[in-house]
Formats: sequence, structure tokens, C-alpha cells
Amino acid sequence: MKSIYLVLDMENDLVSADGPNGKGPLGAQVQGRGIIPKTANAIAKARAAGVPIGYVRVGFSPDYREAPSTSVIFNGAKQHGLFKLGTWGTEVHKDLAPQPGDFDIVKHRVSPFYATNLEAILRAHGIQRIICSGVSTVAVVQGCVRDGHDRDYVMTVLEDCCACATQEDQDAAIRALQRFATFTTSDAIDFTA
Repeated sequence: MKSIYLVLDMENDLVSADGPNGKGPLGAQVQGRGIIPKTANAIAKARAAGVPIGYVRVGFSPDYREAPSTSVIFNGAKQHGLFKLGTWGTEVHKDLAPQPGDFDIVKHRVSPFYATNLEAILRAHGIQRIICSGVSTVAVVQGCVRDGHDRDYVMTVLEDCCACATQEDQDAAIRALQRFATFTTSDAIDFTA
């Protein structure tokens, strides 16, 4: 079964210790759960297995022209100057840096499928299984799993590479997704299967 590993929203505004969320609850979970080194391990394993990597990033033009005025979450981003494309904040964390040949999927909503190049990439490469992880589990991971499932992809989540602002939210997100995906860890995943 041909797979892709999607690294979801692991950008500086969300996961860097020096970023706006680094000293908040999400940053504490990312640090405490070791999300960045575990994700780096998963990326290395995927590369060794010849599995393509796709980096999904949320980002907007400097004037936020793509941001919906009806969205509480994206209005907050605009208010605080987050997710501006072309800035350090929307770059993938340096420890997870993309390499030539990796896919860059920029999204303007929660789901990585909505109005992005993701489906074209998946179809062009005959992908059947999506392995994913990232932050936040209650947002982009859930969006990816549900939308991928409904498009008939086999969905696998690396739970130890995902985080929410609280462990309670993480546990609830995982429980909600268990009907739509298989869960494993960065140590246990077999990217060649």
C-alpha cells in the first residue's frame, strides 16, 4: 500500500519554544510530550523507507485576505499577527526541516484537504494510506483524519507525535477519532507495510 507521511502544522508560530505559543499551554504539551524529537524520528524513518513527506502549514497573505471573517480561530490569528506566509512563524520547525522533493501544502482552513494541492498530490502519486501527526489534535489532525477517511484513504495517526493544549483535550480527540483511523507511535510505525 503506497503511503505518505503528512506532518501537520509543525510551524514556528505553533511549536517553537520562541514562538507565540511556545510558552503557553500548547507549547508546554509539545515540550512535555517530546513532540518535536519524536516527529523528527518519524520523518527519518519515513525517508529511510522511501515514503514521501508532505508538510502541511496554515498560512495567510499579510493582509489575511484568505481568512474567513466568521472564524473565531482565524480572527484570533489575524488579531495577533500569526500565520503570515513568508515569515519565520509559518516556516516548519528547524528540527523538522523539509528537504528537496518534499511536498509543501499551504492551507487557509483547518482541514489540509480544503482548497489545497493535497488531493492532486495524493492522486498523482497513487497514495492509498495517509500517516499523519501534528498539532493540534483537536483541529488539523481531526480534520485530516475525517476528511481523509471520507475520501477512502486508510488513515494512520502517530499519537505520540500529536498534541493539544491540554492532556484532557488530547485524550478526547484520540477517543473521537478511533472509529476513523488506526493509532500507533513513532517507534512502532512500519512505513514499509
